[in-house]
Amino acid sequence: MPARQTSKPRISKPRGRRQTPEARPYHHGDLRRVLIDAALQLAAEGTEVSVREAARRAAVSPGAPFRHFPNRDALMAAVAEEAQRRFRIEIEAALAEATSADPLVRFRAFGIAYVRWAMHNPAHFEIISTGRYFAYGSSAELIRDNAELVALSERMLAEAASEGLLHSSDLKRILIAGRALIYGFSRMNLDGHFPRWGVAEGEIERMAEGVIDLFIAGIAKR
Repeated sequence: MPARQTSKPRISKPRGRRQTPEARPYHHGDLRRVLIDAALQLAAEGTEVSVREAARRAAVSPGAPFRHFPNRDALMAAVAEEAQRRFRIEIEAALAEATSADPLVRFRAFGIAYVRWAMHNPAHFEIISTGRYFAYGSSAELIRDNAELVALSERMLAEAASEGLLHSSDLKRILIAGRALIYGFSRMNLDGHFPRWGVAEGEIERMAEGVIDLFIAGIAKR
């Protein structure tokens, strides 16, 4: 008679609630970074940005982002700070390549880098240049970084004035004109104005260089 086989006792697993897609655990290595990138993507698409929609794009639960961003304003401030950080990197790299001691040469490099970055990063530029997405004054870091970039451009033109390179002593007017030129050109491109002025998309960067050169020729002592 064969030996009786005993069955192994079945171990019952505790029943738990099934995780829905909305409640699945977070697996990204850097949730804050992923949310910032998701919000930027939404802005670039012209989609209304919200913390909940950024969470959906990041494939995390709706409540997960609130550990980092209590509201939309906080999220967009972080996006703007990241945009400003990248902007500064572009400016600093351009100035590092402009080895000339001539402050007007350096200002030219600053202006071209500004316009080029705005052209290649339109969503970033839109976020940091308007109050459409968040309350600008809510980010002390953004205010400080922007003030430092403005001060940098002011120093270059002030140096040009002190070295006798400018034909006008009205430095404030020159500073405002320079700011209006660089910012205004970038804004015109973002708003799609150049086709109506007969400037093709592939010619805009070259046009920017020519306009900045024209400005410098106008303020420089002949």
